[in-house]
Amino acid sequence: MIKVLIVDDSALVRKVLTEELSRYSDIEVVGGAIDPYVARDKIVRLKPDVITLDIEMPRMDGLSFLSKLMKFYPMPVVVVSSLTPQNSQNAIRALELGAVEVICKPGSSLSTTDISKRLVDAIRAAARAKIAGRTSLVEPADKESSPAYKIQLKTTHKVIAIGASTGGTIAIENILTRMPMNIPGILVVQHMPEYFTASFAERLNTLCKIEVREAKDGDTAGPGLALIAPGGHHMLLERSGAFYNVRIKGGPMVHHQKPSVDVLFHSVAKNAGGNAMGILLTGMGADGADGLLAMKQNKAYTIAQDEATSVVYGMPGEAVHLGAACDVFPLDEIPNRIIKRLSREEKSKE
Repeated sequence: MIKVLIVDDSALVRKVLTEELSRYSDIEVVGGAIDPYVARDKIVRLKPDVITLDIEMPRMDGLSFLSKLMKFYPMPVVVVSSLTPQNSQNAIRALELGAVEVICKPGSSLSTTDISKRLVDAIRAAARAKIAGRTSLVEPADKESSPAYKIQLKTTHKVIAIGASTGGTIAIENILTRMPMNIPGILVVQHMPEYFTASFAERLNTLCKIEVREAKDGDTAGPGLALIAPGGHHMLLERSGAFYNVRIKGGPMVHHQKPSVDVLFHSVAKNAGGNAMGILLTGMGADGADGLLAMKQNKAYTIAQDEATSVVYGMPGEAVHLGAACDVFPLDEIPNRIIKRLSREEKSKE
């Protein structure tokens, strides 16, 4: 049984979330708190496995509380936030501070049923997650002093596809901030709601030497550019002559997700083949595992994040189980492996 404490200043939201979560036999709502001060006392007394946390609250805001919580009493936190651009920026900061997941509040443009399913999945993932207090230590990049490969890569015919879910925002940050400006085009699917992906991309763009932005339909996946799939839409890769373009489309959810990693990976397998590299990072579920296998079968080089460094070892673990990963590495080793692999491939052509 997963014990949950709901922290939100709205009595209506606490009531709705309690009713929704109580429908699931493996979740027990052990209490609610109107603000962080009440939450602090109830965490000590009730010892919940997971807390849901609002960002905008009286007396102390959610981000300040989360920062203190992760420093003194690290535990799984799922942020439940209103679906607005400003709140999405705060939500990205919450993920950097150590929140496991971000979910939209009831009353947003998404249905209560959809939010309920996502919240339950997030709580289950949080209960299994490896939690440690953390803050982002990455400083904004000096984009004028980016290192270059010793071997000059002909990058227009290469593409890198990355997929992640729970715990993925920090994992993606750790990879992209270490990419040089002449890296091949990078496509990223991170399970995240609409609005939040734009804030995520904007945040990464301030930290990385490469350009990072939310993808638009028809964008070219060129060197030195990382495109983040927009929340609520699938992203696919298409070949156009000597270049790769992305298509942004609707359609049904895949593995309960939109964007879906599998949708991207299957399109990359089909249209880039051996010119692609696929990387599957931390996340709950199986999204991306089958697509990574398709990439490997089409001669792409594939990597799965290892269990020890994954917040949740669902997605990469399933990929390893299927035999979809050429290699399995700790997160900190993946950036160097990407560069070494590309350099080796280029050198072999000389």
